[in-house]
Amino acid sequence: MPKTAEELLAKARRHIDRLTPRQALEAMNAGAVLVDTRTETDRRNEGTVAGAVAVADSVLEWRADPADDAADPRLTTGARLIVMCNDGYSSSFKADHLRKLGHQHPADVIGGYRAWKRLGLPVDEFRSDRGIPH
Repeated sequence: MPKTAEELLAKARRHIDRLTPRQALEAMNAGAVLVDTRTETDRRNEGTVAGAVAVADSVLEWRADPADDAADPRLTTGARLIVMCNDGYSSSFKADHLRKLGHQHPADVIGGYRAWKRLGLPVDEFRSDRGIPH
């Protein structure tokens, strides 16, 4: 059984697809859903990816579980889910959780939002209406 955070991370990554930011953008253009698990503060300060679905890291599993009353229909349609955090670490764990929930080929973004932005890929200003519908 893994004993360090790095071992746990490596174990999670063995079960998911890892996409570069450019590959994630291509996947979005082909119908994948990019799930931004960064905090509202980070999204407000650093920007967002247009078309991404903002879901708090702490509730992603419930929003992506079609059997849960709190499920977000944008995450349960059968579309491929790609998780993006700030730097590409916690997103690996979350993508592995999605796999365990039955999602097919979940992925995360290598380097996270900050790598996306460094590469000059499309970013947008924060809008509070991009989160989960109430």
